[in-house]
Amino acid sequence: MLWYLKHYHSERYIATELYLDPSTVQHILSAVVDILHSSVYPELVSLPTNIADRKEIHGPEQHHKLIVDSTFIAAPEPDDLEQRKAYCHSKSATNYAFKVQIACDFHHQIVHVSECYHGSVHDITILRESGLLEHTEETVQMIADKGYIGEEYVITPKKKPYRGELTTEDKTYDRDINNPRATIENINQRLKTYTILGGIYRGAIDDFHKITKIAQ
Repeated sequence: MLWYLKHYHSERYIATELYLDPSTVQHILSAVVDILHSSVYPELVSLPTNIADRKEIHGPEQHHKLIVDSTFIAAPEPDDLEQRKAYCHSKSATNYAFKVQIACDFHHQIVHVSECYHGSVHDITILRESGLLEHTEETVQMIADKGYIGEEYVITPKKKPYRGELTTEDKTYDRDINNPRATIENINQRLKTYTILGGIYRGAIDDFHKITKIAQ
């Protein structure tokens, strides 16, 4: 299964290589994705129950416990105009994408993967709907980029004032925030070595349940 996710060969190619009927390959792949999602994912990806008590020596502050960011999965151009607006994502090679949010701790462990969304959905919207904010408090705060400005316990870099410059103190603050953020960016890059996430998704563009299971 990891071979399939890594290389994302077509089902017809796999059927030819393994001397199987394409419909059999489709059934096997779908069944294995379901098994991995229902059995393995909950065991490997979950928020630690004692996260508030953890001593995070790598964070700028001890109450910084999580790092969150979104990434995208390129999608083919939809036929429908409204869908093209919904899936629009300027960073995608096709200009259309799914978007998913990932959170990790300071031990580089992924602890949360959101549902998949249309590419045009704002990062802060995904965060608010993901349930992650229910776990934040004074002693459990998360670090994110400027796309997440607006929540009390989400720590983001300072915005440069209009026609002004950041103070030396603000630049130091931003550097302290951006250094740990590199962790989640590296995780996102490693995930994209799996062609099914780093390439162009070939499945049904409106099957969010399936693409969510694959991402998770």
